Amino acid sequence: MMKKGLAYFFACVGAIAVHTAAVAQEDYTIGIRRSASVGLEYEIRAGINIGGTSPLPLPVEIRQIGSYSPTFCSSIEGNAVKWFGERRKWGMLLGLRIETKGMETDARVKNYRMEIVGDGGERIKGNWTGGVRTKYRGTMFTVPVAATYRINKRLRLDCGPYISFATDGDFSGHVYEGYLRENDPTGDKVVFEDDRIATYDFSDDLRTVQYGLQAGINWKAFKHLTVSGSLLWGLNGIFKKDFDTVTFTMYPVYMNIGFGYAF
Repeated sequence: MMKKGLAYFFACVGAIAVHTAAVAQEDYTIGIRRSASVGLEYEIRAGINIGGTSPLPLPVEIRQIGSYSPTFCSSIEGNAVKWFGERRKWGMLLGLRIETKGMETDARVKNYRMEIVGDGGERIKGNWTGGVRTKYRGTMFTVPVAATYRINKRLRLDCGPYISFATDGDFSGHVYEGYLRENDPTGDKVVFEDDRIATYDFSDDLRTVQYGLQAGINWKAFKHLTVSGSLLWGLNGIFKKDFDTVTFTMYPVYMNIGFGYAF
């Protein structure tokens, strides 16, 4: 009797689970169809950011870029698109993206404004001539708002502004094989030779809010699978307004490449 009772219990649980899943799927399908009937579409997307932060154009202080690595920077994004009119050619996109941006560079510079940490932990500010290795990485929530244009059933163009809220950031590195003129180009000379280096860290001077423009293309490869590419061009620098050690604005410029699922 106990075995029959347990079998009956598990059979009932299984039937309830199957019925619940079927109802949830039906409700989900009805919800998507209702959204489509009023011109609403949804998409989730995962991708990578490739690019860097740089002054535009390169200043005379930067004499040579020895190496550049974009590092691995990922993004996860959810978008909603509202289409207008009977033909639904034009629409508006609103999204939320969690992303990282970063790079590593090695450059030769001359009279480059710098604040380094000396051998005794003291901070020395002045003009650096020599090698500079830099690592930048930022994690942020980004809200894109874009006008969209549907070329055909598969191809869509997006263009509009975005605003990013940084949750974490790192801008640091070290200098090597060169010298620092304290305070100004004619100040006392501090030489770094052989394997001697001095570190720097401007992480606390990074902006919390960044904004810019993005423009991209979205291609529906299959019924639900999409492939996209977007250019993200920052309009304000990554450093705070009152930060004056680096004398030129560092703009974040990245290309986002991703795959998505359209509902």
